[in-house]
Amino acid sequence: MTSAPDTHRPLPRTVWALGIVSLLMDASSETIHALLPLFLTTTLGASVALVGLIDGIAEATAAIAKVFSGYVSDRIGRRKPLILLGYGLGALSKPLFPLAASAGLVFGARFIDRIGKGLRGAPRDALVADVTPLDQRGRAYGLRQALDTVGAFIGPLAAIVLMQLYAGDMRTVFWFAAIPAALAVLCVLFGVEDADHTPAHKPAALPMRRADLKALGARYWRVVALGVVFTLARFSEAFLILKAHASGLPLALAPLVLVTMNIVYALAAYPAGALSDRLHARGLLLTSLAALLVADVTLALGDGLVFVFSGIALWGLHMALSQGLLAKLVAEQAPVALRGSAFGLFNLTSGVAMLLASVLAGALWQSFGAATTFWAGALFALVAALLVQWLDTGPVSASP
Repeated sequence: MTSAPDTHRPLPRTVWALGIVSLLMDASSETIHALLPLFLTTTLGASVALVGLIDGIAEATAAIAKVFSGYVSDRIGRRKPLILLGYGLGALSKPLFPLAASAGLVFGARFIDRIGKGLRGAPRDALVADVTPLDQRGRAYGLRQALDTVGAFIGPLAAIVLMQLYAGDMRTVFWFAAIPAALAVLCVLFGVEDADHTPAHKPAALPMRRADLKALGARYWRVVALGVVFTLARFSEAFLILKAHASGLPLALAPLVLVTMNIVYALAAYPAGALSDRLHARGLLLTSLAALLVADVTLALGDGLVFVFSGIALWGLHMALSQGLLAKLVAEQAPVALRGSAFGLFNLTSGVAMLLASVLAGALWQSFGAATTFWAGALFALVAALLVQWLDTGPVSASP
């Protein structure tokens, strides 16, 4: 157990601004994503395997972009320009979804959107650490994740309402998603401030050298390995939507899947972050994996909507207990001068794992049915639980 942090000291203004930006962009994105798997399969005639492939490639693209954006932000000593560019691309991609007449254009829109996510992700996560004292970082990441997730259930709720108002016209719903995306860009412009980020030792010029990779240290790479297996255990949420629809959830209510998951996620993310400032990471990570394991078993065995939504809620609890904590571990284990690069590499490896997990999940679903997909996730959750025992935690970098 670590020393108790000062919970009365307010978090930095930039942390709140980044959280609000995340809320707005996630509200926009999840309005679309709550309907996109069904838009692809029912409107555009795509297969479930293609849904998994598009989702996996899109997330892998975001992960690759995060490496470069994190590294560049370390080189120039500024995070905001890349954060602004990333949210700008995300906003520009939104009108392409309602215009799509084929799965190819949906893929293009997802590609642009995920490049934007990649450009903003690592600098944003590094900026949270740059502006936040060490003993508040769990709270800071928990708050940003909680606000992000509030947007992630506001979006699907908006999708449900709009689907009712516009008689199930998914294209019209997609047009509305552009509004909060534009507001997010304005919030970055006027609400986010860069830290005084001028480390004594910057990484070498691009490309990243072997010495820079070595300087990240063995404890950091253990966090990376753990993140990969966590990602393999929790493939794309698109499969939760497909499972609920296959179990009888009407098309117009499909966004309730993400609403349920993200309400749990949002409610638990900040308390989980605060706990991570006080408790050892290992216990929280194991608890998150236990929630995921039970979720997978429930989704594999249960066909009724009660079972499905119970599994979805547990999936959200897993996300709340693990995602902010993994970000905190990356910030603690990486040298200050390579913090942006560390987040980029972490997200690259996790993104590649998401590609593999989503493609595998789609192939298993297509060939053997939904239950096999969730049993595979349960198996990876058990492997991740074994790796948690190998994790060495405790900060190795100085606070900003």
